[in-house]
Amino acid sequence: MTQRVLRIGTRGSELALAQAGHVADVIRAAGCPVELIVVRTTGDESLAPVSELGGIGVFTTALREALALGKVDFAVHSYKDLPTAPDPRLTLAAVPVREDPRDALVARDGMVLGELPSGSRVGTGSPRRAAQLCALGLGLEIVELRGNVPTRIAKVRDGELDAVVVARAGLARLGRLDEITETLDPLQMLPAPAQGALAIECRADDLDTEHRLGALNDPATRVAVTAERAVLAGLGSPCSAPIGALGEVVEDLDDDGKIIESLSLRGVAATPDGALVRASITGKTTEAESLGRALAAELLDLGAEPLPAAGRPAHRWIGSS
Repeated sequence: MTQRVLRIGTRGSELALAQAGHVADVIRAAGCPVELIVVRTTGDESLAPVSELGGIGVFTTALREALALGKVDFAVHSYKDLPTAPDPRLTLAAVPVREDPRDALVARDGMVLGELPSGSRVGTGSPRRAAQLCALGLGLEIVELRGNVPTRIAKVRDGELDAVVVARAGLARLGRLDEITETLDPLQMLPAPAQGALAIECRADDLDTEHRLGALNDPATRVAVTAERAVLAGLGSPCSAPIGALGEVVEDLDDDGKIIESLSLRGVAATPDGALVRASITGKTTEAESLGRALAAELLDLGAEPLPAAGRPAHRWIGSS
């Protein structure tokens, strides 16, 4: 009997294809044939700021619709791009092992962040990165830009920018880690919720596909990103907001001295006047959602602004091709 070919929905960017291709290779190795189906999203159609395109779901809505309509059997997303509200038509079948979630600097002349002269022009499309860069007080000029990872890096190579900040995971998946001049410590730059993680969705009624994809799931990654996204949801903000969160499953000791796993969670958010507030919490891995919500509540108590535009520094727009 001929085995059904699973159709994988993906965006057509180099990074998205690399991510979906990795998932395809794992599934093929398990003996199941697959094919990639490219779906263009709103975010692929325009280089305008994400907030101007509608913010939530600009890179995922079209993929989800193709999946719900049966045009593909499952979709591979950058998890940080997914809205926090669930889609009842779909189910999160797997969250694979996460790449390094930290941000990375690619700067001219091999410089690290602290070596960039005051006034250096640093590009990013992320309000979260912009807010944290400004908070470091290095006198940098933050330049807003869109475009894929190679396009952004090219602006440094061409002398248009002194540096860019991008996700380290993207460079890893593209085989370009050697271009990093500094991997930024989360104490300087807390990553976006779910950064470096993939989300694999299938239709809620397609139990056979869900079962096949379940082998790709990594419980520790899923716990961590569930907590991070609960912070985002608790603050009422989309993925483009100036909010960072990082969860880590760590070993701890219980009252009897036995080794157990705990979830450590840190968060940062902008206040209405552009300052940053930070908080952290630790708890049981089985309470990821509630821990994230509790951390969001603490950030709000400290003065975090739940609106997506709050705390966003003024940037000058540079178009990308």
